[in-house]
Amino acid sequence: MKAKLGMSPIAWWNDDLPELSDDASLEECLRQSRSAGFTGMEMGRRFPSDPSVMLPILRKADVTLCGGWFSGTLVNEDLAANKARIAPMIELFKAVDAPCIVYGEVGRSIQGDRSKPLATKAVLADVEMKTYAHKVTEFGEWCADQGMPLSYHHHMAAVVQFEHELDAFMNHSGEGIPLLLDAGHLAFAGGDILRAIDNHHRRISHVHVKDVRMDVIKALDWTKSSFLDAVALGAFTVPGDGSLDFGTIVQKFADYGYEGWFVVEAEQDPRKNPPLKMAQVGYKELMRVMTAAGYTVEAEGFPAD
Repeated sequence: MKAKLGMSPIAWWNDDLPELSDDASLEECLRQSRSAGFTGMEMGRRFPSDPSVMLPILRKADVTLCGGWFSGTLVNEDLAANKARIAPMIELFKAVDAPCIVYGEVGRSIQGDRSKPLATKAVLADVEMKTYAHKVTEFGEWCADQGMPLSYHHHMAAVVQFEHELDAFMNHSGEGIPLLLDAGHLAFAGGDILRAIDNHHRRISHVHVKDVRMDVIKALDWTKSSFLDAVALGAFTVPGDGSLDFGTIVQKFADYGYEGWFVVEAEQDPRKNPPLKMAQVGYKELMRVMTAAGYTVEAEGFPAD
């Protein structure tokens, strides 16, 4: 089985918490992650939106674009508005041969609002979840028809956070919207990662190997602390530096024959946890567990012309 290892630039620059960002340029971010061994990088705010500018930067770094976040609002806005906003991103991602766009729901979400405690997140009624899931499926089908598939990201503080919400969303949605399984977000929400893989492996198209510091999470008061508070306190980290058993998690993916990207997305304070050092820790641990699970990790970055 083949797999690819990527990173998210959120280890270097945090879009929601500027104080958790260093001054590394895009080129330096790519250089550091590639030197640690990663061959892909998801898109962040310092990436150019013009493929003629982005491609030479990626080629020089020997790194491919392995995904990127789209802030969807389908829970409270119409399809047309979301299609209009994602259309330029689709064209960009096609031009640089990215595998997918990550759909993250920000409608009715409190993930970016530090004044909103975790306990105040929006909860969809059953009929709302069904309607929402059908709408996201239609959107995913449309994006795939344009030449760029989506991968749905369940997320803390969003309308699909808990495992039962993920199950409901997957039950009511269709094949047209594949799933991004994020180990760290599911663990934070108290979910069973292995059970979620068992239940939804047929639709998983992208994986975030985010680790958690469970002692930080267990100490949170959900009636007072926001999602961003948890991030600032160090709830997330890279594999090999946290509480999750990625040997077992990766083996579960291997058991179902998953092949594709495993992306380290670990937002934390870069001054306390230098991104290059964290990248090295994460890569070493992932190579250990992936080799044990029978994966061959692709070493090539940007494909040769």
